[in-house]
Amino acid sequence: MGERATLVVVGGGNMGASLVQGLLAAGHHAEDIAVCEVSGQRRSELQTMFPEVLISEGVPPCSEAIIAVKPGDVESACREAVAAGTKRVISIAAGVRLATLQTACGGDTRVIRAMPNTPATLGLSATAFAIGNGCGASERAWATRLLSAIGIVIEVDETQLDAFTGLVGSGPAYVFYIAEALRDAAIRQGFDASTSSTLVARVLVGAAALLEKDPHAARELRRNVTSPNGTTAAGISELEARNVADALIAAVDAATKRSRELGRS
Repeated sequence: MGERATLVVVGGGNMGASLVQGLLAAGHHAEDIAVCEVSGQRRSELQTMFPEVLISEGVPPCSEAIIAVKPGDVESACREAVAAGTKRVISIAAGVRLATLQTACGGDTRVIRAMPNTPATLGLSATAFAIGNGCGASERAWATRLLSAIGIVIEVDETQLDAFTGLVGSGPAYVFYIAEALRDAAIRQGFDASTSSTLVARVLVGAAALLEKDPHAARELRRNVTSPNGTTAAGISELEARNVADALIAAVDAATKRSRELGRS
């Protein structure tokens, strides 16, 4: 295996590893990919996961980079990637603006800011990206091709990425929060903890599968389950009385606001 890669993933955490796994599954050649990871223990784990991929402590010579480190480490990671030869950079660090990426990379490097979410570990991410100055059709196609390896991809203006983060980036946690509440409700009704967790997971998976068939049919699907004066109607009435819809909207608003604040810090 050579010491040069076309694409280096800087940061071998869960998201970085998910990207590598998705890229390999999508047909990218292992010898064209490298992962840079500072933790020796994690490098050993990555080598076991991806035996044909170059795993290194520093950034090897490369022409493309995905920055998958913590926000505070992004600028130094960008500088190291550019020094290694990269001409195109995608950052998936939350809150790090295109202007910051461009300054760290220099004017000759094309930069893209992206936001995937945690279902990337299953190839089920929803990812949005925004392009920096100088990017064109080639960079758009490049970003779409790479990020599609972990799920669906959309392009947005950078001003929309905070809202995307508030809805999609944080969204799985809202669903898990609901799952916890439903699990507690099931236990309260006499099911054991294990059965409760299994039943709730199946409810969410089944409902999501129905919704994925027609993403615009949420209201209709709910109405189909809700017979007049029936059990579901009684449950929905409680949700409405307790303003659950308003609480979820407020959660997205709060997460969006925090994303904006982090970007300014």
